[in-house]
Amino acid sequence: MKSITRVFFAIALICAAPAMAETMREAVLRKAALENGLRPAEESWPDFEPEKAAVGKLLFESELLSLTRNVSCRNCHLDEFGSADGLPLGHGAGGVGKGVERMKSQAGVLSRNALALWGRGGIGFDVFFWDGRVDASSGAVRSQFGTMAPSDDPLVVTAHLPPVEFREMIGESNDTEWLRQGDVNAAARVHQEIARRIRGTPEIAEPLSEASGLDFEQLTYLQIAEAIAAFIRSEFRLRETKLHRFVFERQALTDQELAGGLLFYGRGQCAACHSGPYFSDLRFHAIPFAQFGFGFNGFGIDYGRYNFTQDPRDRYAFRTPPLYNVTKTAPYSHSGVEPDLAGAIRAHVDPLAEIDTSRLSALDRAEVYQKIARWSLEPSYAVELSDAEIAELVAFLAALEFDPEPGR
Repeated sequence: MKSITRVFFAIALICAAPAMAETMREAVLRKAALENGLRPAEESWPDFEPEKAAVGKLLFESELLSLTRNVSCRNCHLDEFGSADGLPLGHGAGGVGKGVERMKSQAGVLSRNALALWGRGGIGFDVFFWDGRVDASSGAVRSQFGTMAPSDDPLVVTAHLPPVEFREMIGESNDTEWLRQGDVNAAARVHQEIARRIRGTPEIAEPLSEASGLDFEQLTYLQIAEAIAAFIRSEFRLRETKLHRFVFERQALTDQELAGGLLFYGRGQCAACHSGPYFSDLRFHAIPFAQFGFGFNGFGIDYGRYNFTQDPRDRYAFRTPPLYNVTKTAPYSHSGVEPDLAGAIRAHVDPLAEIDTSRLSALDRAEVYQKIARWSLEPSYAVELSDAEIAELVAFLAALEFDPEPGR
């Protein structure tokens, strides 16, 4: 009788082994996610003033912020593209339509991919743009304004920049040529003109005046930027994802999502850079993506962070992009050269698989070699991943999706 009992017990253990192993894998993933900074979404929510956020929405969607009155912030930050624009490179002033349709119009083409806005200005999110040109990580705001920064709030400073950028919100013409030097005083003149327009638009000026506690004539671009910042903090705050529910509520992931998560925090070394509550260390790393378009530095070259710091060690380095809703924001990389997420992941670990060097000039190949040399200093350098493993990583990243609340 005892021997029969032992046999049944052994069979029960064998049958339970896959379930026990799965439970262990789940525990490992939950622990890794927490140790690498995942927190409940609401812990990242910043304070903001609802009245300012409401008028900030009007400003975000107004072409009055464009010196040439032909583009708004909303044109490049759309819900259907995960708060980006669905294009490799941003298409700003003069553009018409959405997505591919916008590429067919006479739009100003930018040198970089439009970034999504999720989490911007949240608690601890203090480095902005691909090259970190607005950076408050040291406690003080560093920006293109130098010692003349208009605010000690980095998101407010950030909201000052798009309206004074050529091709982004300023069309190129003889009438705007005086702005090309990028002078702070010239930028101030643009901000003054925008503020004058807003003061002359009662449907925006009245709620802005009330929210700011100022009379119409006292309104400046600072109050405009503060309202836009409040709107971004409200509209694009993080929401709960499937991964949050897995970690904090013990809801299940699929086998593929689970395998991708273990790769993300394990051998794939993705969390070496994509860590913290925003899945970004908000630091700067070099991935040798192929370059698409003219490039920030011209002739198909973009030196990234170096353009801001002038430190040679920062060449080709870009701020780690956060990963919330990343499955919705294709194409990828600073120049939008990767049309799908699997290719973007492959470029991180095996860039030559994504670059056809046979079609490059000697000069272009030299540029690739320099990028690879800089990439060799990164923690995710030359990790071998199969197509199946990359598919698992994509599945895991899909667990970071969420939709804004309906009717917001």
